[in-house]
Amino acid sequence: MQHIEVLRQPKPIVVSPSNNNEWTEVIEPRTNLLDLRLGDVWRYRDLVMMFVRRDFISTYKQTVLGPIWFFIQPLLTTLTFIIIFGQVAKLSTDGLPQIVFYLAGVTVWNYFSQTLTAISTVFVTNAAIFGKVYFPRLTMPVSIVLANIVRFLIQFGLFLGVWLYYILRGDSTINPNWLIVLTPVLLAMMGLMSLGLGMIFSSLTTKYRDLSMLLTFGVQLLMYATPVIYPLSSIPEEYRWLVLANPMSSIVETFRYAFLGSGSFNWVYLGYSALFTVVILLAGTIIFNKVEKSFTDTV
Repeated sequence: MQHIEVLRQPKPIVVSPSNNNEWTEVIEPRTNLLDLRLGDVWRYRDLVMMFVRRDFISTYKQTVLGPIWFFIQPLLTTLTFIIIFGQVAKLSTDGLPQIVFYLAGVTVWNYFSQTLTAISTVFVTNAAIFGKVYFPRLTMPVSIVLANIVRFLIQFGLFLGVWLYYILRGDSTINPNWLIVLTPVLLAMMGLMSLGLGMIFSSLTTKYRDLSMLLTFGVQLLMYATPVIYPLSSIPEEYRWLVLANPMSSIVETFRYAFLGSGSFNWVYLGYSALFTVVILLAGTIIFNKVEKSFTDTV
């Protein structure tokens, strides 16, 4: 008699999706527009550093001079300012050596303007990546802020080199003071301000592409409303409040006053810049979170 062996199908293993421990990532709808989910950004910190490395390396990867451009750009800009505004227009530098005066303003302004411009197009320029894989969208703007900090530190080193040269040769017009310790605070304020403004413009440019061109032009004009090429003391008293209404003005003036001892410093003006930074960061967070849900439909 022949025995027939019956093979039974194994019972399927059912994994309950309610057990979040089975998943590496749980994507949930964002209910709070003020929530930046910084915890998610921290968990994706390796991705942030990868973006930082990419932005830093790819900028000058196929150039002849490479990273030397980090020094050449501020030097050429400073030289242009010396010729046009220092020699031709004869603008005041408060008695300071022109190269130190202009280089201080250029170093600070470059970080703010480059960070703001880069973040303002983050949705449009990275739409292909955003549409294929999930990761916290905030990692991209944060990586731009950090990558530009590296650029700032390089250009800041150039400024310190020129600054130390004049100090060691005994130039009596340069008188640094204890406010130098506020440099990290000023850097943080510029980074957060550019992050907030950048998130607002990046959210709006997903639908209105013209804003990216308008922003580029606006940033160039804003530099002339900031005491980068002139000291605040050269502005008539009755119009000085217009310049101080620009939150970047007190940051530039504080930086210059801390390292050069010439310029103006006021806790009220710096507090206004800090308050503006907080407000614009909150506004940028709300708009960014609102647009993030549907930006792939409009990009």
